[in-house]
Amino acid sequence: MTIKEVSEHFGISQDTLRYYERVKMIPKVTRTSGGIRDYQEEDLKWVELALCMRSAGLPIEVMIEYLDLYQKGDETIPARLELLSNQMEVLQEQKKQLEATMNRLAYKISKYEEAMKTGKLVWDEDCVKKCIKGE
Repeated sequence: MTIKEVSEHFGISQDTLRYYERVKMIPKVTRTSGGIRDYQEEDLKWVELALCMRSAGLPIEVMIEYLDLYQKGDETIPARLELLSNQMEVLQEQKKQLEATMNRLAYKISKYEEAMKTGKLVWDEDCVKKCIKGE
């Protein structure tokens, strides 16, 4: 696939693809004899992984480190596992915080919906504390 096709397929700019390759978030892309990028299945898997990790908030530096470890071979499997496990912990904490925020918003929405019916907005402070904790 050409860079244009890959760009359209993933919905990202060609500049982003070049950037990912330049900073070593993805390995060097296969090229034609004329030097034009010719994305193969393996290249596309790396682009997809980079996009997935970025959309999850993984820092670019972590992705670069992961690729570096990958390219050093199987002896880096323990280090790669640790790196990914650490990122999973970060995401789990973010998920916990997001769920607490969603619980609080759900509580507020329910109170406003109730107020629309009754004409009176009433806050239950004990419930607010529980909602924040995710109970």
